[in-house]
Amino acid sequence: MIGLVDCNNFYVSCERVFQPHLEGVPVGVMSNNDGCVIARSNELKALGVEMGMPAFELQQWVNQGRIRLLSSNYELYGDMSARVREVLEEFSAGVEPYSIDEMFVRFDGFDAATTQALARTLYRNVRQFTGIPVCVGVAHTRTLAKLANRAAKKLPGYHGVCVIPAEGDETRHLLERTALGDVWGVGRRLVERLAIQGIETAWELRNADPKAIRRRYSVTLERTVRELQGTPCIEMNDIDEPRQRIMTSRSFGRLTGDLGELQAAIRQHAQRGAEKLRRQDSQARAVYVFLKTNPHRPDLAQYSPGIIVELPEPTDDSRPILAAAQRGLIEMYRPGYRFMKGGVMLLDLLDTNRQQLSLLDTPEHAAQRERDHQLMATLDELNHKMGRGTVRLGMPRKNAVWHLRCAHRTPRYTTQWGEIPTALA
Repeated sequence: MIGLVDCNNFYVSCERVFQPHLEGVPVGVMSNNDGCVIARSNELKALGVEMGMPAFELQQWVNQGRIRLLSSNYELYGDMSARVREVLEEFSAGVEPYSIDEMFVRFDGFDAATTQALARTLYRNVRQFTGIPVCVGVAHTRTLAKLANRAAKKLPGYHGVCVIPAEGDETRHLLERTALGDVWGVGRRLVERLAIQGIETAWELRNADPKAIRRRYSVTLERTVRELQGTPCIEMNDIDEPRQRIMTSRSFGRLTGDLGELQAAIRQHAQRGAEKLRRQDSQARAVYVFLKTNPHRPDLAQYSPGIIVELPEPTDDSRPILAAAQRGLIEMYRPGYRFMKGGVMLLDLLDTNRQQLSLLDTPEHAAQRERDHQLMATLDELNHKMGRGTVRLGMPRKNAVWHLRCAHRTPRYTTQWGEIPTALA
């Protein structure tokens, strides 16, 4: 069997671990640059605040002290997610991360009673060891585990843990009460098309003919039908599988048309992309650089260029990657535009250990490659030990344009020495 462990209101829960006074308070976490609400506590949901609501529309409630809005603290959230995963790995046969706050857990080889007890253990231990509340859903397939997890979260009778068999009255009642739009992988358009066919619940989809569903819709929906029937068809991608391209981008803290500020932003993204490239032991053959103006500002001139710069040879060295990105930026830059976002994508990746060398390669070239490799390895090691950005190519300006607006960000309690919580005597 497979379980899904879902952290409840994850971003808000991470904040509450270190700020217990926020328990019971309507709390929201805002997106990059404090634009809109991307995470809500149950108390904030009860006030009618929808996901994606612009933060400025809630400012009056903030001023009145009715709610708290916090800036995104992704460094903290990522570290807390890793801690949750460590707890799950200690008490289960295997963990497959699905997102920052959801992880599939293997329950292979256990009978029903043992599975129930183990699921309950995970439920308690994650909360005890990390402070993060979770719900656990267990079933024979990932799609059913998703539905079981939803039941564990929505139905108080399960007390946070729901284990369902592939067959039986409990499973049937759960599927009959589940709207089609709540089934994993069934989007709004599919819901509308299936409704015409008379399929409106998860139970009705389960009873559909898989082959007919495949002919009329897709093999993906056929797999969903078979999963609802209890036959595993969906496998998660290997978390360690190298990515085929690496994107690093971010909205700017403010609109800018200054070339120097754009160069600093692209330099930052290129270096970060090269770090990710080395981490997965790959090399890039080309660099894609892009800029975007704000399409929601019709009063401003619009120009969103992109350009691919081919590298002389495959590399994971930050220096040629950065140089290529800067060349691309210079070529596509036009004065008179105010940009809201920029980024760098590394393309056409290959495995470093399978790099094909030139027949004209010389010992001098090999020695230079080894020196470059050692230099990048030393840079990465220093940044890992001393903190990201300790050693970098080029110094950023203070209040650089690519810095996010995060006026209400809490300390990064678990990853920065200077922000570790202190106990008062």
